[in-house]
Amino acid sequence: MKGATLGLGCAGLGGLYEPVSEAAAQATLEAAWAGGIRCFDTAPHYGAGLSEERLGRFLRGVPRAEYTVSTKVGRLLVHDPDVPEYSDGFFGTPRRRRILDYSGAGVRRSLEASLCRLGLDRIDIALVHDPDEHWEQASGEAIPALADLREQGVVGAIGAGMNQCAMLDRFVAETDVDYVLLAGRYTLLDRSGGALLDQCAKRGVLVLAGGVYNGGLLADPRPGAHFDYVPANADILAHALRLRDACAARGVPLRAAALQFAAAHRAVDTVLIGARTPAEVSDAVAMAAFDIPDDLWERLE
Repeated sequence: MKGATLGLGCAGLGGLYEPVSEAAAQATLEAAWAGGIRCFDTAPHYGAGLSEERLGRFLRGVPRAEYTVSTKVGRLLVHDPDVPEYSDGFFGTPRRRRILDYSGAGVRRSLEASLCRLGLDRIDIALVHDPDEHWEQASGEAIPALADLREQGVVGAIGAGMNQCAMLDRFVAETDVDYVLLAGRYTLLDRSGGALLDQCAKRGVLVLAGGVYNGGLLADPRPGAHFDYVPANADILAHALRLRDACAARGVPLRAAALQFAAAHRAVDTVLIGARTPAEVSDAVAMAAFDIPDDLWERLE
């Protein structure tokens, strides 16, 4: 895969959309490590802390200097016995309620709790998580708090993670961020994030590219497949099928093209793939290494 490394997005390990056992989560992390993956992205939101806890248990057995961890701020977790085991799209979660908080104090509390769940003394990348309706507080309080923690060495780099371009563009232009995580907006099906990535390249801001399969449609385009969390409509499905057929004519899996399209942009540092089984990890590693003929890209416009 040219230009970027492969990272593991750990939302699935927190039970996103379906239950994942502890054994399956650990086997998936072991497969990722064996496949050369050294970047792991998580968040308190993923399984109400379950993803961070599972990742932390795995990381205790590997050398700290060999991996990077990104996690997020903006949601505090509070014990609540009335919260069901299925909440906010995650199965098997601890009894914790999520509270949105982009204040400076909330950022510090969030990171302190994440460090405990991960079993770490520092975070490599800390991102403000989906502050869509909270620009003023996120830019005026959360980012300055993260910058202070960066100065103290508690975090190595700071940024914001979202599935929209407009506010990330403001973070890049108006604040001192090192990274953005853009999910689903720079893919073979949705290239609306191209201008943001160009701006990041000019300003030296690195990009974590998530959602490169657009929720699954680019992994397996078929009726009923999801595009960004909902079933794909007929037009989007037809587009995905055309892309699949163009790839198949050159002997290339669509999954490989989807991964490597995002990786090729000069601003992209890491492409994150979501996986909840060792087989999914192994497939992503193989797709990232797949040899794609240069002339295919012209057919995927």
